Amino acid sequence: MFRKQTVINEKPGLPRIGQRIIKTAFAVFLCLLYYYLRGYRGQSITAEATITVIICMQPYVRDTRNFAISRFAGTLVGTFWGLIFLLTVTLLPVIGRHLLLTYALMAIGTLLSLYSAVLIRKPDASGLAAIVFICIVIAYPDIQEPLKSCGDRIFGVLLGTAISIAVNVFKLPRWKNSKQVFFVRTRDLVPDRYSQLSPAVLFRLNALLDDGAKICLMSEHAPAFFTMQLSAARLELPMIVMDGAAIYDVRNNTYICSENILPTDAMWLMKELDLMEISHFIYTIHKGKVFIFHQGALSDAERTVYDSMRHSPYRSYLESASYEPEEIVYIKVIGDKEMLNSLRALLIPKLREHGMRCAARPQTEGKGIYGLYIYSDNAGQKRAENRLMELLRESDPALEPVEIFLKGGFRTEHDAVQLLNVLRNSFEPIKLFHRDPMKERKDKDE
Repeated sequence: MFRKQTVINEKPGLPRIGQRIIKTAFAVFLCLLYYYLRGYRGQSITAEATITVIICMQPYVRDTRNFAISRFAGTLVGTFWGLIFLLTVTLLPVIGRHLLLTYALMAIGTLLSLYSAVLIRKPDASGLAAIVFICIVIAYPDIQEPLKSCGDRIFGVLLGTAISIAVNVFKLPRWKNSKQVFFVRTRDLVPDRYSQLSPAVLFRLNALLDDGAKICLMSEHAPAFFTMQLSAARLELPMIVMDGAAIYDVRNNTYICSENILPTDAMWLMKELDLMEISHFIYTIHKGKVFIFHQGALSDAERTVYDSMRHSPYRSYLESASYEPEEIVYIKVIGDKEMLNSLRALLIPKLREHGMRCAARPQTEGKGIYGLYIYSDNAGQKRAENRLMELLRESDPALEPVEIFLKGGFRTEHDAVQLLNVLRNSFEPIKLFHRDPMKERKDKDE
């Protein structure tokens, strides 16, 4: 089956030029073009419009509008005090003859600009107000027309604000890949299973989902962590959980299917662990819910994990051993790294004979604590992806899977944002440079 993979940060190289950079450069060109058409040249061109464009241009129109309001407020405040300063030194020429006194007034004007912005509840504009004030008065005494100078400043800000908003509102026509299912690992979006999605990541994820992107999240852990991490995410598709051992329906809060360990193999493994006096947790799915049993005395490492996780309302820890062997999804052994490495080396050859596999992962609940997860050999993310695609294709046979992941996993919020930006470009490519394969297929058939 065709499967497209997109690996981010696979090779070091230059970052791509984003739309914000392109839009900013284009908006600056429009500002300069305006002054050119008006006949301005060289020093006669004020920099207010271009500076405003650079400051106000943001990834989203809402942010551009907020920056524009802040920029305009700061400009008005700075211009007001700049005009007061120029009129004062013009009406009282004695001040202008003493530069130290003039500079002292400039410092006072800076203070008043900063304070006025705070006074009108625009603290973010205080720095801009002071900058505009200094830009107006710094050329004194070589300022011949104070009113014209201040008017040019205000007009330049208005021009730059209008151009930045107009350019940012404009979007190139895009085509949505509604026939693609995007598989994304949760460990590429958050640093660990207890962390929440950052606001920036959540905003982009929900924007994609609201626009119709089909996104399936995959995790090594049980759905309880999804519920905590992604409670605000508007997910629609089922999720792949437990390292591919199960598929979970987020809308109905139940399991669609799971790859359980065969009862005979599970009983053999538990007997082996009992003979080695190694306690373990048994994870089962019964009637669409997870139930966890423990066999043996709790070790110190197990107690640390148990005390941390048993308070969750999304999983049930049971002390009895009355479970159905055919419902066992995986078995988990907890210990230090050295102990689990020895156990792993001892079990791997036998696990293969019994159709099982294992994976070791550090436990977030305590330093130096690891978990050895033992699954059926049929349980895996690739198999789960194929199984989910079979289910989805029952209603839309044209769907195709696309995997998008970070090579090294989550390191900073920037990595997660970059992944979702790549997903956006794949889901909604620019129409001018993208051909609709479904339309081409239809035209060919006709």
